[in-house]
Amino acid sequence: MESPRIIISGGGTGGHIFPAVAIANAIKRLRPDAQVQFVGAEGRMEMEKVPAAGYDIVGLPVAGFDRKRLWRNVGVLLKLRKSLKKARRLVRDFKPDIAIGVGGYASGPMLKAAQRSGIPTLLQEQNSYAGVTNKLLAKKARRICVAYEGMERFFPSDKIVMTGNPVRAEVLQARDAAKAREAFGLDAGRATVLIVGGSLGARTLNESMRAGLDRLQSAGVQLIWQTGKVMADEWQKCGKGRKGLVVTPFIADMANAYAAADLVVSRAGAGAISEIELLGKPSVLVPSPNVAEDHQTKNARALESRGAAVLVTDADARATLVDNIISLIEDSDRLKSMGSAAAAMAQRDSDTRIAQIALDLIDADSAGK
Repeated sequence: MESPRIIISGGGTGGHIFPAVAIANAIKRLRPDAQVQFVGAEGRMEMEKVPAAGYDIVGLPVAGFDRKRLWRNVGVLLKLRKSLKKARRLVRDFKPDIAIGVGGYASGPMLKAAQRSGIPTLLQEQNSYAGVTNKLLAKKARRICVAYEGMERFFPSDKIVMTGNPVRAEVLQARDAAKAREAFGLDAGRATVLIVGGSLGARTLNESMRAGLDRLQSAGVQLIWQTGKVMADEWQKCGKGRKGLVVTPFIADMANAYAAADLVVSRAGAGAISEIELLGKPSVLVPSPNVAEDHQTKNARALESRGAAVLVTDADARATLVDNIISLIEDSDRLKSMGSAAAAMAQRDSDTRIAQIALDLIDADSAGK
């Protein structure tokens, strides 16, 4: 049996990159001889994160469309044309048995090139509201792996497989809450809230935390506050001279950060939500208003409707986020109920299931030739 050759394309944010690497790792567990080639967007974070995970990556000169200033898209179209040309060349040279798209700028041209060459494609749609690129690619995709019910609104029902979203394996390692808090230099017995705004940070979350620090600490709440790298120095000034507060642009040990938290405050990206569900954490979700199709609001509503999360809009966050945090921290029964509801929504072993689907498609395609 020949070694399977697999392209995995996408990225742009950790929410796309971490699932992609998880799928690649699962493929290698199932087929250690598999050759995996990543394809990302030049200048984006996948160009650093993927090699750090041990995989080769090729960058395409692709960029996202500016939906507000359409006149800026002339250059975007030129980059798309160059990306399609480079993707076709990669298909010709690497000769993949399948191409997997996980979302992000590069997945569009890469999977389109694969489809035009007759290569089977698999889509991984992470959100509860399908992105434009995946909707365009769906017609010729062999399988579409999803994380939410009702996705037949966007995709052919016979291609949909409910798998959930893969997450970073290290995040799911069981940790003791008291020891996790001590690892951050916090009081082992005090209520703790984790605030995560993503790798770049979330200005609304950061400003809300800065404005509400005195109230939160007066309520006895400890904070692990991940600010992101944008304006990191400014946010870190907030922590000077305060106890019970960890302010950092990046958290390397997310397993301990989650374990330490009684409550998670986060944007509502698919990756973050999947981690929250798998860990059974109650959450306050503040959807980013700066995403395509407002998909984060739709993600958050899926949890809110099941009693697993509280949704606070970006516009309301500065006025109400701290109130919601304090109210929840003071209601242990509700926190427990929300955590149980989140855990009930979790889809486990998603990476292995998606990897097996991809390998099965390769076998089926080989048998048909």
